[in-house]
Amino acid sequence: MSYINSIEKAIIVFPFIALLFTIPFILHQYHKYGSIHKLRVFIIYSFILYLISIYFLVILPLPKLETVVWKPDMIRLVPFTFILDFIKETSFVICNPSTYLKALLEPCVYTVIFNLFMFVPLGMYLRYYFKCDFKHVLGYSFLLSFFFEITQLTGLYFMYPYPYRIFDVDDLLINTLGGLLGYSFMGIFSRFLPTRDRIDKEAFQIGKQVSGFRRITVFCLDFAIYNGILLMMILFGKIKLFLIIFVIYHGIIPLLSNGKTLGSQFLNVSFETPNMKFIRILLRHIILYFYYFGIPIGIIYGVVYFINKINPNSATSILICFLGLLFIFLFYIINFIWLIKRKNRFYDTLLQTTYQSTIVENKKNEIDNSLDNRYHKD
Repeated sequence: MSYINSIEKAIIVFPFIALLFTIPFILHQYHKYGSIHKLRVFIIYSFILYLISIYFLVILPLPKLETVVWKPDMIRLVPFTFILDFIKETSFVICNPSTYLKALLEPCVYTVIFNLFMFVPLGMYLRYYFKCDFKHVLGYSFLLSFFFEITQLTGLYFMYPYPYRIFDVDDLLINTLGGLLGYSFMGIFSRFLPTRDRIDKEAFQIGKQVSGFRRITVFCLDFAIYNGILLMMILFGKIKLFLIIFVIYHGIIPLLSNGKTLGSQFLNVSFETPNMKFIRILLRHIILYFYYFGIPIGIIYGVVYFINKINPNSATSILICFLGLLFIFLFYIINFIWLIKRKNRFYDTLLQTTYQSTIVENKKNEIDNSLDNRYHKD
C-alpha cells in the first residue's frame, strides 16, 4: 500500500515539476530542432514522472522526527545478504512446490523483486532515447542507485539525525542489475518503435516551417530578454535610455543580422520584409507591443476610470470589471488560436512580413563542421 501512496504523491507533484521544466524544454527543442516532436514530449515527460516516482518510493513515507533513532543494523555492507535472508526468513522448501508461491509473497522476497524491476524502465529509457551502450547503462544505473542509498544513509540529506531506511549494498547490485535487464529488454522492444534518429529527422522536417507556437515563443523570449535589459538599466539608474534600447534591440540588431533578434536567432527564425528596411522592422515590433500589451492595459485603465465615476461597490462596477477581464481573456485566447493556426495577423500583412526557419541551414553547418573536424583529425 505504501508503494501505491508514493506513486500517487508523485503523480500529484509531477505537474509542478513538469511546469518548471517546460520552458527550458521548449526553448531547447526549438533551438536544436526547430519543432517539438509529440513522441519526444511523451518520452521525456514520462521519464520525468518515472524518476519522480522511484525517488518518492525511496524516501516515502517520511517518519516523524522523534521516532528516528540510531540502529546498528541500518548499514549493511556485506553483499548477497538477501540470499541468506531468503533461506532463513522465508517458508521456501525446495522439495515442497506448495511453498514456492507463498515465499514469493513474503517481504524479503518481493522487496528484492521490486528493487530489481524498479530500475528496468531506467535501462529501457537510457538505451532507447538516450542511446546509451551497455557500459553507460551499467554506470548510470549504479550511480542513480548509489544516490538513492546516500539519500537514505544521510537521513534525507541530514533532515533527520539518523537514517530511517537501511543502506544496503545489495540494493546497489539489484538496482544495477535491473537497469541492465531494461537494457536487454529494450533490445527486443525497440524493433517495434521509431528510432531516436527517426524522431530527430522528423523533428527537423517539421522545423523547416515556422509554426504559430514557435512565433509566440520567439515573441515571449524577445520580450523576456528586452525586459531583462531594462531591469538592468533600472538598477543602474539608466531608465531614460529605454527608447534607445528598444530601437537597438528591435531595429538595429535585426537590420544587421538579416532579420533576427537575439531571441529569434536562438530559436532559428528570421523575419523577412521587403528590402529589410529599418523603419519597417522597427514598426513591426512597435505594433506588436502596442497590440498585445497596449490594448489590454487600455482596457484596464478604462475599467478603473468608469468604476471611479460610479460607486465602486455597486453591481454595475462589478459587472464592468468582469466584462473587462473577460474581454482581455478572450483577446489573448483568440489571438493565440489564430497564431497556432498559422493565420497571418494584420501587422504581418500590412508590413509584408514573412517568417523563415533557419534550422536546416544550422543543422547542415553542424554536419559540415563535424565532417571537417573528423577530416582534420585523420
